[in-house]
Amino acid sequence: MQDILRMRAATSLFIFVLTYVLLFALVAAAQTAPEAQPDLTKVPVAAQPSDHFDVDAATDAYLALMPASAQARSDAYFEGGYWLILWDFLIGAVIALLLLNLGWSAWMRNLAERITRWKWLQTFIYWVEYLLLTSLLGFPMAVYEGYFREWKYGLATQTFGPWMWDQTKALGLNVLLGGVFVVVLFWVVRKLPRTWWLWGAVVTIVLMVFVIMIVPVFIVPTFNKVTRLDDPKVTTPILAMARANGIPAHDVWTMDASKQTTRMSANVSGYGKTMRITLNDNLLRRGSLEEIEAVMGHEMGHYVLNHIPKDVTFFTLVSLAAFSFLKWSLDWCLIHWGAKWGIRGVSDPAVLPLVVLLGSIFFFVLTPIMNTHIRTSEAEADIFGLNASRQPDGFAQAAIHLGEYRKMKPGPIEEWVFFDHPSGYNRIHRAMQWKSQNLLLFKGSDAVRGEAQERPRIYTDLHG
Repeated sequence: MQDILRMRAATSLFIFVLTYVLLFALVAAAQTAPEAQPDLTKVPVAAQPSDHFDVDAATDAYLALMPASAQARSDAYFEGGYWLILWDFLIGAVIALLLLNLGWSAWMRNLAERITRWKWLQTFIYWVEYLLLTSLLGFPMAVYEGYFREWKYGLATQTFGPWMWDQTKALGLNVLLGGVFVVVLFWVVRKLPRTWWLWGAVVTIVLMVFVIMIVPVFIVPTFNKVTRLDDPKVTTPILAMARANGIPAHDVWTMDASKQTTRMSANVSGYGKTMRITLNDNLLRRGSLEEIEAVMGHEMGHYVLNHIPKDVTFFTLVSLAAFSFLKWSLDWCLIHWGAKWGIRGVSDPAVLPLVVLLGSIFFFVLTPIMNTHIRTSEAEADIFGLNASRQPDGFAQAAIHLGEYRKMKPGPIEEWVFFDHPSGYNRIHRAMQWKSQNLLLFKGSDAVRGEAQERPRIYTDLHG
């Protein structure tokens, strides 16, 4: 009887999810995508080098290049993200509590135990059940946040079918990689019942490093086509900059991100032999050569400044704190509600929704600290990129382009809490500060003579 009730409840939830998906589709269909922000290829007069160069005036001149409508749209998109942080947390909490209080988590564990006697396989089967059910319950929010909202603000290029296929591939990767993590973690808990929290943090960091290593070679090609870039006009200055800064790169790679988004991006990813310099085709098509050099200089800064090892150290400390919190909070929760939820102990896979709930609480509270760590690294890479590329105007133009989906000028507390990158205003201001201290580099240029400095467009055989 209980199984029948659970099946009926699951069917009702599926109909509920489907109804919301259709509603979101109707809402999105009524929205029209905003016009794309025009490319920026000119250095404003106030930002051109002169004996009376003013950092604040130059910064304001760059900000003025962004149309008021584009700024309003960007602010609305980014500020809406603040609420999404809260709603994602609350929806995740509700899903976890549903699985616990309705007995679904214990039921999924029992089903896994009926299928096999092997503990590790029981854990993996439970993980698949858990991932599929939570993905279904969270699908309305996911499709709104990841698809319809992106179209509403003109950031998406992908139709619903290809978007769903990407989500399916992501689900498959989560089944595989998440399954390995969960199986290993619960094995540690069973073998080391007193110190599982310590070794759990170690396992988390080891797997994180492994994922970092395989991302450029195995993960990225799952979603995008990655090809070697053969345009020497673009690759020559990038590789020269890499060699000058001790980066062992022999090629520059590009990926077809434009099939999914209008966002411009680049990265130096991987570790050791898997390290790659990659820029997406949006940056190639829309960015000037100076802008590309500035962006790639920033990305190289992450490599040269050892941000990956520093991040591993930081997240090791965070993982230790998180697992310490988990140990205390799990013990307390299981004493009070473990029997009600049908959870036998910390080593029981049915405890996973509680682990996810407590972990989400921990990281929700830690949001400003996590953002500050990342933002600090990004600011360091900004300075490195300016020194490496010597392209402050290209850097400012890149900040304007990124301002299509990031609020340009937040308040200081707002930036501290919600920004994992420096704001566009601060990035442009620092670029203009750098320029003010290096005006001799620009002597004899057209800009110094007071003429508008037109930035050359990049056109390649592949991208038109």
